[in-house]
Amino acid sequence: MNNIKSHGSHIFLDYTGYSPISNDDGNWMLQIMRDAVINSEAKEVHSHVEQFDGITSPPGFAAVVLLDESHVTAHCYSEKGWLAIDCFTCGQCDPNTIVDQIHLALERAIPNLKLINKSSQERFLYEENQMED
Repeated sequence: MNNIKSHGSHIFLDYTGYSPISNDDGNWMLQIMRDAVINSEAKEVHSHVEQFDGITSPPGFAAVVLLDESHVTAHCYSEKGWLAIDCFTCGQCDPNTIVDQIHLALERAIPNLKLINKSSQERFLYEENQMED
């Protein structure tokens, strides 16, 4: 019997209505992401945030938490109120556990934030041959 399996799942969240919490909201977002990773089965290996001041790039930030299973990222265009988050895991950790925690923290902190798209994509599809007895 042939089965199509995946080795990983990628979840995408797109928000509108984002408003900065502070002038350093990238670090605030990074901490939310790191807390979500800590409360999951994933393991953080590195994290970084880059705050954009609007001079050479549009105002906002990019934040990443690298996992031994892959990554969690957030990218914000604060002038437009856009926030994009993605989480990809290819280990035992379900990325839904991470994005659900992030979503709850954002909902509590930013009342006008609206989730306009949530989608997922299975990654590394392969065919597994299973023999039945």
